[in-house]
Amino acid sequence: MTDQQNTPAAALPAITLTDVQAAAERIQGAVVRTPTLHSKTLSQLVGADVWIKFENHQFTAAYKERGALNALLLLDDDAKKRGVIAASAGNHAQGLAYHGKRLGVPVTIVMPKTTPQVKVTQTAGHGAQIVLFGEKFDDAQAHALELAEKRNLVFVHPFDHPHVAAGQGTVALEMLEDVPEIDTLIVPIGGGGLLSGMGTAARGVKNDIRLVGVQAELYPSMYAELNGVDMACEGDTLAEGIAVKQPGEYTRRLVRDLQDDIVLVAERHLERAVSLLLQIEKTVVEGAGAAGLAALLAHPEQFSGRKIGLVLTGGNIDTRLLANVLLRDLARSGRIARLRIRLQDRPGALFKVMEVFNAHQVNIIEIYHQRIFTTLPAKGLITDIECEARDREHLDALVQSLRDNGYMVTAVELA
Repeated sequence: MTDQQNTPAAALPAITLTDVQAAAERIQGAVVRTPTLHSKTLSQLVGADVWIKFENHQFTAAYKERGALNALLLLDDDAKKRGVIAASAGNHAQGLAYHGKRLGVPVTIVMPKTTPQVKVTQTAGHGAQIVLFGEKFDDAQAHALELAEKRNLVFVHPFDHPHVAAGQGTVALEMLEDVPEIDTLIVPIGGGGLLSGMGTAARGVKNDIRLVGVQAELYPSMYAELNGVDMACEGDTLAEGIAVKQPGEYTRRLVRDLQDDIVLVAERHLERAVSLLLQIEKTVVEGAGAAGLAALLAHPEQFSGRKIGLVLTGGNIDTRLLANVLLRDLARSGRIARLRIRLQDRPGALFKVMEVFNAHQVNIIEIYHQRIFTTLPAKGLITDIECEARDREHLDALVQSLRDNGYMVTAVELA
């Protein structure tokens, strides 16, 4: 990497299948050769044959280890002694820190001051020196580049370099070795390193394979770049691992040549995908890691009947956020609901409503009364009842019965 570190990213040579194969030999035994397994249930759900690559089973729970390790192993001895630096608040930081410590290479990670403490602690736990700087990732990256020059460190980009992309491409080599019949790969895109590597490897092994990138609707940076449109990149996405405002200079060139299509997915599809993977495959996946399945859910007509390969790119999701995602999915499926019911403020009014719930055997979780902050007359009140039903049909029967009994009922909907 040292002979290319001062070369502009856009001028770096495109990687080849040979580069990815060499990376695979280089990192063999130091990363987990994760399984690629067929999902019968997901295949039936989406109308395609679905195989899943469990990269969330890596030691740091993400594929990023592959590119980070390949980059470290390609350093000369002098660079290894001086050390490396990166700007990252996520999986790249942990992968670089973990393998740097294992190889005896000093690692410095610059993170925005807003980085959750759990990520700072995890990365520091792998032996990295942590520098907190700036409010945004761009600030942290600019500072990391300054420190690289000042301290004579090698800057290891999370995606915009051929050595990193080649390492990520080893994912596709393993998938096609395990399941040669895969005819379509759906690959999450943030900066584009994964699709650059996987696409290069896959096309080298199987020239007619279809390559589809997927981005969150809130961060369509590569989609906008390649389609020549101006689209905002902002908002709180569940897929923060691919929430990249500016795709790589190097990777956009490779992705442009490799991709057959790039699709966008809404937050509800990402949430649904995370929930399904936990329920069906019994595996925890972060939002970005579930993006491939989200694309299948959002655009089933594009993949019907095909033999699909998905990569669960990472499993680092906050437990509280995961709980929230699962509960929201239950709400969308009709198994949990909040019903807003208008009542008269008189004795026995709530009891009569409870009788309807009891008749339908719908479990009540919480009850919220609101007498003051309403637009109703003083003798009226709003009651929100959170409840648990077997399914959507069971819930709909309850709502209809309440209305038949003269109650005004509305369901509080999710975005």
